[in-house]
Amino acid sequence: MAANLVIVESPAKAKTIEKFLGKDFSVKSSFGHIRDLSKKNFGIDIENGFEPQYIIPDEKKKVVTELRQSAAKASTVWLASDEDREGEAIAWHLMEVLGLKPEKVKRIVFHEITKEAILKAIENPRPVKMELVNAQQARRVLDRLVGFELSPVLWKKVKPALSAGRVQSVAVRLLVEREREILAFKQSSSYRITALFEVAGAGSETSKFRAELPKRFRTNKEAMEFLEKCREAVYTITDISTKPLKKSPSPPFTTSTLQQEAGRKLGFSVSQTMTLAQRLYEAGKITYMRTDSVNLSASALASAAGVIKSEYGDRYLKIRKYKTKTRGAQEAHEAIRPTYLEKRNEGANSAEQRLYELIWKRTVASQMSDAQFEKTNVTVDISTATDNFTASGEVLKFEGFLRVYVESTDDEQEENGASLLPPLKKGDNPNALEITATERFTQHPPRYTEASLVRKLEELGIGRPSTYAPTISTIQNRGYVVKEDRQGRERSYNILSMDSSGNISQNKRTETAGREKAKLFPNDIGMVVNDFLVDNFKDILDYNFTATVEQEFDHIAEGKLSWPEMIGKFYAPFHKKVEHTLETTERRQGERLLGVDPQSGKNVYVKIGRFGPMAQIGETGDDEKPRFASLRKEQRLETITLEEALELFTLPRKLGKYEDKEVVSGIGRFGPYIRHDNKFVSLKKDIDSPWSVDLDRAVELIEEKRKADREKIIRIFDEPEGLSILNGRWGPYISYEKKNYRIPKNIDPAGLDSEACMKIIKNQSDKATKKKKK
Repeated sequence: MAANLVIVESPAKAKTIEKFLGKDFSVKSSFGHIRDLSKKNFGIDIENGFEPQYIIPDEKKKVVTELRQSAAKASTVWLASDEDREGEAIAWHLMEVLGLKPEKVKRIVFHEITKEAILKAIENPRPVKMELVNAQQARRVLDRLVGFELSPVLWKKVKPALSAGRVQSVAVRLLVEREREILAFKQSSSYRITALFEVAGAGSETSKFRAELPKRFRTNKEAMEFLEKCREAVYTITDISTKPLKKSPSPPFTTSTLQQEAGRKLGFSVSQTMTLAQRLYEAGKITYMRTDSVNLSASALASAAGVIKSEYGDRYLKIRKYKTKTRGAQEAHEAIRPTYLEKRNEGANSAEQRLYELIWKRTVASQMSDAQFEKTNVTVDISTATDNFTASGEVLKFEGFLRVYVESTDDEQEENGASLLPPLKKGDNPNALEITATERFTQHPPRYTEASLVRKLEELGIGRPSTYAPTISTIQNRGYVVKEDRQGRERSYNILSMDSSGNISQNKRTETAGREKAKLFPNDIGMVVNDFLVDNFKDILDYNFTATVEQEFDHIAEGKLSWPEMIGKFYAPFHKKVEHTLETTERRQGERLLGVDPQSGKNVYVKIGRFGPMAQIGETGDDEKPRFASLRKEQRLETITLEEALELFTLPRKLGKYEDKEVVSGIGRFGPYIRHDNKFVSLKKDIDSPWSVDLDRAVELIEEKRKADREKIIRIFDEPEGLSILNGRWGPYISYEKKNYRIPKNIDPAGLDSEACMKIIKNQSDKATKKKKK
């Protein structure tokens, strides 16, 4: 056994580090945390200073045993978990559980997994910093108390199996408030006036340019009146101004900006980005990926300078030292960057390579010169009106950092990009080839993407680099929020056009409005839970409270605050509020009265039921039981109408007869269906609806299912009973005793007899048994 044992938290990290150390070092993985809070009694001794009650989970006992054995044989144990608070806590737990004496332990940290960084860390060990451990424990204990106390309140007052959390509930609140803004938004329209001008050039040549009226007209009549004024107008260029502009590059990536940009440029989810970044870090390709620092080390700056000079030239180089502006920045001491900037392409697969390239470009661009533009603004006077047209154009004089990288944005507003302008001079009289008044509509506030939600959380000081991805994953996994695309709806708009002869025409056109891509939508249960928590636990859901808690964690990490004192100050009033809410608050289901059912004369409600949002006809306490129907996926408690709710009760629908048997459409446990001859056929998702499908379409689906069933069966054996060869989604397979067995590719399924089938089953069963034992 090697004299030195190095313990890291992941096998991939262990594999990379082992390559840099000699035979005197053995590198093992703890596979993350080796112990956690017990589920019993919150896992916290509330009466004894909130002492955490840690246990070793069953799945970690084998790892702990192996690490104990290895540690006992080593003369020195090097704890090399990540350099943030979570990593410091892992190191402390290892010391505690493995029973390591302080004189035998050395804590090392590094923000990149390179040979130089590892050897430097070994030369500069330090003890475990208990301040960082205490900050992590404080976060864990506080989140456990909030989650374990609030969740049972939701079970009793809203719906079973719900959960609440300190940060996740605030994230849901942001989404719910934005959705309510959108629902309350009143759209208005106005007319945007643009003109295409032609101006004489040298000789017989002419040039064209576009201009726009700065003001907009509220009504069709006002826009028409303006065009009428322009019939006999003379246009004169009265002013041309030119000024230089420059654009500077963005700083290198922090965790949040990497998540945002990978979402915008690559379409990656926040959790996908962090998984890929973790792999790149553990493979030694990039620096530590949980950081809110934009700083670059001296060696990184020198490396960037070398790359820029050799690839682009001295003119493109401008060394910059960025300062972190994020409140409480503390996770690491350097931005996310490639460990070796000389390496342009890295990564084990396409996704890793694309993320690495993004990081490389952003890092290199951050040390490049400003992009330089020349912007020209032109004013065109209208002789018959007091308004003027304006045109603007940009010329890129020096591309600078834009040669490597352009940052994306979340801006969804209309783009009015400047374009190139032809040579123009003051006093020119351009001809109007066309003037157009286009009806445009105000846009509701944009819904959040994962990237823009991360940005908002960071702006509010809620969470830290290590919490963004888990928070966004949790609110989706809990069913409070869904990430999806929505197709939008068709709407018409007016266009008024005047040609060069002064003829005015008016046309209607259509466009798709409200299309959404990968946006976060709170669902009904998320909105009801949010309303309940905001009404009863306003402090916990307050943005400033959550940000203040993060600052208190920072103070604990700096040794300025006692964590039991901080938790105690919060818990006493919080616990009292929980008890008060359980005793006094009515059950909350988001119930809404829509009106009266004209057939029965009974009230129609929508609310949250045991299985989700539903409509109800009748009262719960009546002798005659009420009728229930689930809401459709796209329907919402806050916006559904009485007519839409009543339509839900039309299922099951009788469509007619086929082969003298009734055909019925409905919704069952596994979704929308057609039932015929006591057999069920699923309706096609996003194509068929049980409310609108007709008999012809139902027959088509029935016959499709029959054909698929016929083609599925290759052979059925009499002996042994239940043995068959079938066609499946991934090819032919053997089915026996409710288990499936793959048929090797080199074997013809039709040529198999029962004996050959049983031999394949035995071989695969034996392999599975050996694998399980191993």
